[in-house]
Amino acid sequence: MTAAEPGAPRPIDVYRQWWLHDARWYQGVAKRYGHEVANEINAEAIRYVATQVGKRIVRQFGGGPAAGIEELRKRYDACSEWMFPSELRDGGTSVLADDEIELTMRQNFAVTMVRMAGSLGGYECPCTDIHAGWSEGLGVELTRNCATACLRQGDPACRLLMRVAKA
Repeated sequence: MTAAEPGAPRPIDVYRQWWLHDARWYQGVAKRYGHEVANEINAEAIRYVATQVGKRIVRQFGGGPAAGIEELRKRYDACSEWMFPSELRDGGTSVLADDEIELTMRQNFAVTMVRMAGSLGGYECPCTDIHAGWSEGLGVELTRNCATACLRQGDPACRLLMRVAKA
């Protein structure tokens, strides 16, 4: 079956299946070894992937450091798109005072899939691990990396702040 044939999966369908797999995997680890272990392994794995994505984005932007905070913001947006395509999320980044970058997500497919798998109760979002990985891959050091709001906690959006060390 080719992608053009009726019934062939669209890329978004493939993403959904992998995220469902991930959520079920998390649930299996949590059931056997506890949520603490599942969260730790999940954060470690996603940080590794995020670092690889950051390195890819640096290459796509020519291989050098970002030419300012606005370009760095665009690189974080590109990292978001590689890991969480816009079809699976509703959000973006903006530059705030003190050159902080805020990532806002009003919809997060990962939280939706973990909820559907029945594991939301003990799940800890690995958002700051993702940002740490992106930053490592992008070649920047974070001096601030925190969540100020979270969909998982019932907030209307995830809001995450990152501040990069001055070179």
